[in-house]
Amino acid sequence: MMDHFLENWIADPTLRRAIIAAGWVALIWSVTVLIRQRIFSRVEDSENRYRFRKSITFLGYLFILLAILNAFQVRLSGLGLALGVAGAGIAFALQEVIGSVAGWMAILFAGFYRTGDRVQLGGIKGDVIDIGVLRTTLMEMGQWVDSDQYNGRIVRIANSFVFKEPVFNYSADFPFIWDEIKVPIRYGSDYDEVEHILNSIADTHLMAYASTAQQTWKGMVKKYMIEDASTQPTVSRSANDNWVEFVLRYTVDYKRRRITRNLLTIDLLKAVEKSQGRVQMASTTIEITKFPEKPA
Repeated sequence: MMDHFLENWIADPTLRRAIIAAGWVALIWSVTVLIRQRIFSRVEDSENRYRFRKSITFLGYLFILLAILNAFQVRLSGLGLALGVAGAGIAFALQEVIGSVAGWMAILFAGFYRTGDRVQLGGIKGDVIDIGVLRTTLMEMGQWVDSDQYNGRIVRIANSFVFKEPVFNYSADFPFIWDEIKVPIRYGSDYDEVEHILNSIADTHLMAYASTAQQTWKGMVKKYMIEDASTQPTVSRSANDNWVEFVLRYTVDYKRRRITRNLLTIDLLKAVEKSQGRVQMASTTIEITKFPEKPA
């Protein structure tokens, strides 16, 4: 009886196809893991290592799917009608999944963003650390932490989000941002010296960014319908009720905004102290012009 059972077991075409498919799956996955282990150790750059790992894994899954479809092609041929009838229901039930897959394809081929970019998706700002088929993973910034600093949370956002909300990319075609430092100066100070101080610290810390940004901006002008803006540091001034406000506007690498602002502020404060009172920082002041009269 056992021999008869084994003969029927081996003769079953479905089971035979399943064994063949399982063998191909095991072989393809073993080769995938072997390639990842052998070559990963030789790739030193983290970005190239990440892209290589994702590419090999994707190809592995693709070959596994093709192997399974090839093994069961006879059986699967009869499912066409059933899948056609159930297609509408499946599409409705999995609309978010289908939207995320479509978003993943748009991200890859339309260039919304890539790993390493700094983006803002639906109010969530962070660096893209992984792009999956269904979700994009961000290392979040902000919230209870000021400026462009990580707060420690990892956020996963559905890829379908790119069709629903604006995608802000800080580092795509132009990896620089414009920033400003506003300096309140007391009335009666030496305004020309203030402007000289701001231009001096700009020459020290910002000119390298300005020249590189200008070259990158020329590429933007050729690619998009956009004006040929200047990336050089500029100083402007305006007067209000309390002080004269000087504004230093400049371009800086999006990853070095906080560090650069700190360096500029340090040099600015040192220069103000060395001015021997010719330049004085202002603060909010209140002038009482009239006291209320006491009742008789």
